[in-house]
Amino acid sequence: MVMKLFEANRYQELIKVTEKFHTTLDKDVVLDEVLIAFQEILPLYSNFLLLTHDHYSKSELPIIDPEYENENITAINAFVSGNIQMEESFAENRSILYVPLKGKQGVYGVMQIIASDTLNFPESDIELIALLANSAGNALENAHRYQKSLQEINNLQIINETSHRLNSNLRLAETMTYMSKQMKQCFAAQEVGFFLLTENQGRPKVLPGSTAFFFSKQAKLYVDYIIGKIQTDNKSLFIGDLNLPTIEDMVNFHSIMAIPMIQSQILKGFSIVMHQKAFFFSFDNFKLMQSLIHHSSLALTNSMLREELERMIITDHLTKLHSRNYLDEKIQRSMKEDEEGTFILIDLDNFKDLNDTYGHQVGDNVLIQVANLIKANIRGNDVGARWGGEELAIYLPKVSMEAGVSIAKRLVEKIADCSNPTITVSCGVSYWNKDRLDTYNYLFKRADDALYIAKGTGKNRVVTQIDSIRAS
Repeated sequence: MVMKLFEANRYQELIKVTEKFHTTLDKDVVLDEVLIAFQEILPLYSNFLLLTHDHYSKSELPIIDPEYENENITAINAFVSGNIQMEESFAENRSILYVPLKGKQGVYGVMQIIASDTLNFPESDIELIALLANSAGNALENAHRYQKSLQEINNLQIINETSHRLNSNLRLAETMTYMSKQMKQCFAAQEVGFFLLTENQGRPKVLPGSTAFFFSKQAKLYVDYIIGKIQTDNKSLFIGDLNLPTIEDMVNFHSIMAIPMIQSQILKGFSIVMHQKAFFFSFDNFKLMQSLIHHSSLALTNSMLREELERMIITDHLTKLHSRNYLDEKIQRSMKEDEEGTFILIDLDNFKDLNDTYGHQVGDNVLIQVANLIKANIRGNDVGARWGGEELAIYLPKVSMEAGVSIAKRLVEKIADCSNPTITVSCGVSYWNKDRLDTYNYLFKRADDALYIAKGTGKNRVVTQIDSIRAS
């Protein structure tokens, strides 16, 4: 009679905790209630909850994380099969039940129930445990499905917001910086990298927006590994515990997601997110990243095409110096905003004779050599341009006449020393400042007059606007 009363009380407790399970859709709360219920209804047993990485939740819970490489095959069998498994230890005189917490769509964890000082679980206990586990599994499934639906709604909002932002004609740097920020927020990634593949480059180009790590030498090990995998079949990579032979004291990144950027069935580049902790990213993270990269690939391609078109408009095709129109705009803006500036007009001496002797292909090559020397000897905010034919030009904003003449003389010497076949240049230098009324047309004319004198007085020399005035 006492035993029947005891059993009835336990089943009443089961009904109560089952009702508790289903009063919330918060997975963390359900997990707490599951552990409390097993401890209250089965106080004579030790209980531990085993969860996979995808269902891991609150770190303060007594959770054992089953890995498929470990030796606890019985627990893995319970999780995979969805059936209760028993393990007996004669040496320790104890029994262990592994009870799957199973819903209609899958298994959400395994309860490890340890009975000390006995090799057998009573049938009534096993029956009660099975009922409790089944109820817990259904509650966990409901909470999981609810939170998954919330996550999917959030993911759709992120994708929609990202697509809207990327289709607002952002510059390439803005596009990549925005994407990097999104991925850091969505995945709590430690490193985010974007890479562009081109036919003429042996190595992928690191795009702006990538974290500093990918601009370091240490990143090469990971980038080489990823690109080798992606270029083989253009498929995304989801790696939970990567172990590469790294350099001593080098940070190891175990969790990696890498998604190719494909446009018109051509691999344009790829994106990487990494974290030092193994199994840090969930499969839901992986699916969201795939969606984000898929939606960003077209925007990335459009940004690159737009900026390439802009470069073509402002860049001379042969020399890769700026166009004359671009130079004109820069000088006009400088004359409105700056205090002074120097303009250098350059002409290749006897260029027609060089073309007649060696052919136009060699002549083009010499033009390219001179253009490269110009680019190597000016600052980032200076403007080197092709003026027309064999005439080139340099504009030096905020630079005095003396400094400009020094740069021109240095160029004349370098071109005579470094060109092959050897060629010389003549330079006309003009200057403006805020103290006198001036125009950019007149600035060009003074440089052209000075160049005319340089060509007529021996070539391979620099003549300034002051020299030109004196000569006239």
